[in-house]
Amino acid sequence: MPTSHTTHPALTLFSQLLVAAPSGREEGIAALVRAKLDEIGVAHATDGSGNILVRLAGRESDGPLTCYAAHLDEIGMVVTRIEANGDLRVDRSGGLHPWKLGEGPVEIVGDGDPLIGVLSFGSTHGGSLGEKAIGWGDCRVITGLTPAQLKAAGVRPGSTAVPVRAMRGPVLFGPADDPLVAAWTFDDRMGVVALLRLLEHLQREKLTPQNPTLIAFTVHEEGGGQGAKLVAALEQPEIFIAIDGCPIPVGAPLALDGRPGIWSKDRLCHYDQPLLRALVAAAERAGTELQPVVYDGAASDASLVRANGSAARIACFGHVRENSHGYEVARLSVFDGMLAALVEFVVNN
Repeated sequence: MPTSHTTHPALTLFSQLLVAAPSGREEGIAALVRAKLDEIGVAHATDGSGNILVRLAGRESDGPLTCYAAHLDEIGMVVTRIEANGDLRVDRSGGLHPWKLGEGPVEIVGDGDPLIGVLSFGSTHGGSLGEKAIGWGDCRVITGLTPAQLKAAGVRPGSTAVPVRAMRGPVLFGPADDPLVAAWTFDDRMGVVALLRLLEHLQREKLTPQNPTLIAFTVHEEGGGQGAKLVAALEQPEIFIAIDGCPIPVGAPLALDGRPGIWSKDRLCHYDQPLLRALVAAAERAGTELQPVVYDGAASDASLVRANGSAARIACFGHVRENSHGYEVARLSVFDGMLAALVEFVVNN
């Protein structure tokens, strides 16, 4: 691949953020985000639950407070039981299915230093697995340690696990001029990347948002939008916009190209349609296009906040991604499309 692709700013930032960040254990990625904000020169604060907040004044001081949010956490596994031989029984944390992972090394995030284990489905030689769909009841993590050793290392029920760094990518492939890029879940590190690039652009170009603006890097989205709900309840933004990906379920009218997607409805509610139209218009002014989509099996931080009664108007948009909650694939150019649309909307709406 051309060097310009492998050093693309979105991929560079994404790669820097590939630390374990299962729900409830976002402190590693949060530290990296705070360091990047310091590097950019943007003041920030962290609330009691771990949400990172950046406040920006608006040219119209009496305009609606607008919150742009991306979540820090990722899907993973949670330890439910430690067997007598030191194997870990695990269940999902967030929307992870074991068949999305396959067998392989995982990083166990406990109360001490991380440990390595191997996610195992057992033998297919004379066993009962055969062609059956693998469920969490069929899974264990082999640790090679005794229960006493695991306890001493800080591993217990409630500890979490995610794929090791070496399994995460990113990988570039396809056409050289605008390749596809794949990684173990862009969700929602690429939303975090988009907001960091937005702040960097505003600082570099000395741009001020039109309305008072809150940038929120939130915790625990995968478990029900807990961080975003707290931010919205305390800050009371009129507008809440989640920057997240757009999966492609069967039949969805989305193309894997340079155009971001925008949610029009999900399983919880309809999104604010005038706000959707304003975002679509901003994207067009910025030289790109947003692809509208309706979901019946998904929710975002924005719709969770709206269902909680904490924001009057909501939207969600971001990169279009194949293989959601797995080894996800997007078009490299879509990340620049996201940034262009964001900058135009923040500065001129």
